[in-house]
Amino acid sequence: MRTPITGRLPALLGMLLAALLCALGPGAAPASAHAALTATDPADGSVVKAAPQRVTLTFSEGVLLSADSVRVLDPHGGRVDEGRPAHADGKSATAAVGLRPGLGDGTYTVAWQAVSADSHPVAGAFTFSIGAPSKTTAKVAPTRIDPTVDALYSTGRYAAYAGFVLLVGGCVFAGVCRTSRSVQRIAVGGWIALFVSTAALILLRGAYTTGKGLGSVLELSLISDVLTTKPGAALLSRLLLLSAAAVFLAVLFGSYTREDGPSARKDGSSAREQDGRTARERRDVAFGLAVGGALVAAGLAATWAMAEHASAGLQSWLAMPVDVLHLLGVAAWLGGLAALLATLWNGEAIPRAAVLRFSRIAFASVCVLVATGLYQSWRQVGSWGALTGTEYGRLLMIKVGLVTVLVGIAAVSRRWTARLTDGTARTVRTVRTEAKKPRTDPKGKGKGKGTSTGTAKAKGDLSPERAAQLARQQAARTKAAGLRQRDADENRSGLRRSVLAETGVAVVLLVVTTLLTGTQPGRSETEQLRAGTDRPGAPAATGPAEVAIPFDTGGTNGRGKATVRIDPARSGDNTLAVTVTDPTGRAVDVPEVDVALTETEKKIGPLRAALKHTAPGRWEATGFQLPMAGEWQLTLTVRTSDIDQITELGNVKIN
Repeated sequence: MRTPITGRLPALLGMLLAALLCALGPGAAPASAHAALTATDPADGSVVKAAPQRVTLTFSEGVLLSADSVRVLDPHGGRVDEGRPAHADGKSATAAVGLRPGLGDGTYTVAWQAVSADSHPVAGAFTFSIGAPSKTTAKVAPTRIDPTVDALYSTGRYAAYAGFVLLVGGCVFAGVCRTSRSVQRIAVGGWIALFVSTAALILLRGAYTTGKGLGSVLELSLISDVLTTKPGAALLSRLLLLSAAAVFLAVLFGSYTREDGPSARKDGSSAREQDGRTARERRDVAFGLAVGGALVAAGLAATWAMAEHASAGLQSWLAMPVDVLHLLGVAAWLGGLAALLATLWNGEAIPRAAVLRFSRIAFASVCVLVATGLYQSWRQVGSWGALTGTEYGRLLMIKVGLVTVLVGIAAVSRRWTARLTDGTARTVRTVRTEAKKPRTDPKGKGKGKGTSTGTAKAKGDLSPERAAQLARQQAARTKAAGLRQRDADENRSGLRRSVLAETGVAVVLLVVTTLLTGTQPGRSETEQLRAGTDRPGAPAATGPAEVAIPFDTGGTNGRGKATVRIDPARSGDNTLAVTVTDPTGRAVDVPEVDVALTETEKKIGPLRAALKHTAPGRWEATGFQLPMAGEWQLTLTVRTSDIDQITELGNVKIN
């Protein structure tokens, strides 16, 4: 007998989503510096005749500041800044801090850390000199996000997006197309995922932005600081809106969707009058649900728009409402797909008219996504070069390709929808209803094995365990009969397969979209590069830096070459890769490889790269932060056996 799996669909979808999140989520991309440092006063590496009154930093977008956002260190490493950092002239894209009067000559180090207006932490350092350059003992350790906190925070972001899509899409499908137990599970599951992930993000936010470990997530001071920032306020607003969404779900899947039977007319009114009042009441409730649901959904979408890319940069006044529309379009389409798939997979009766209504909703959502997506792409990328030359642009092209595939599969689904009839749906419902009815004797005597009386008597003679077993078998037979009737309709089977394919692509699309929100926009990255190359005396940005270092540990098979590649070889986040080859050029594994970088002139470091073995003869570290430009000394340690080890030096230029 075929084992029914229909009741497991939500669990299967959840497992698929969790697998994708594990594969593409934590560690898939390093946290990017969304607010790029474009200018400083005094300029990086400059020599000024007299001590300035303050230090000012200018970013490509707004930043959020804390008490230690800008620290100025003298040549001996002592702090010389005064007061709390603030925005210069009220501009959110700046940070300024005053200096003590009477500063002596020498080289001063400015270490800064802030949070982008789109909620991502950024950090770095630079130097300037008063009178003449000097040696400095100031040490600057870049802020590092705890890997466990980073993984949990990234997972929470993915889960929040997925929960929003399932919640809004499931409710839209239930209100406009059809409601059922499967659709209810989709919507309620989305609410739970969004609520839990939002609460987790509030707790993790402080540790994420300050670089503290997992043990700090319950510190009340950090939570308080988070709630006073714009991202924290957005997360708190989301929790409050989810309380309203819970009431909405209770009404939508409660009395509103309960089929009305014959009402008791205690007031003596006629059936027609009673039915008329019931219809008017349901229309009023439906109107209230539509308005209230739209407001809650738009409010939830706004909690992302007000705290991420749309809230910073060019035309934020227009970008935020456009982003809200984009998110609502995504949720109505992809969340509705999940609800439709759950309904079709479970073999529940769904009229052709309901599928056609969803098809129209999906088409309208695609139109909204195309219009809003074009604007967002122009705003975040800015140029054709940034489309192919930045990580954001490449991810955007992948997203466009996935949307194209999704629209193509949707066209196939529309053709299957056009062929639907309501016959099989009624048959499935009839089979399930008839299976629940007790058998009766044709002569009405109520005796024998097939009669209801005989069945009751037989059940009375059975043990409770045997009766429960028979009940489970009957339920399995009933479900199997329903599935056979479901699969007998070629059109519904074809629609179910195409919707399943749509949903699979949609999950990948949702993951790529979430990755985009954690990647530095192409326009911002281009402005950062332009600001660096336009500065007088600044070196040209030449892209990745590569150093080849021969080594010989003296033991058996101890000779070879290590190639260290740093990409993009700029201050901030970098990817550091090491490839080890033997004298013939073949990639080989060795027991241990270690790389550290030191800025010897300013005595910064050594900064060790957390290398992970990724392929034969290859190790890689993502998110490796170098706080400032300059000539860095590279220290490479290679161990080829338990006793054979050597350390070699090299130099690399960071722009």
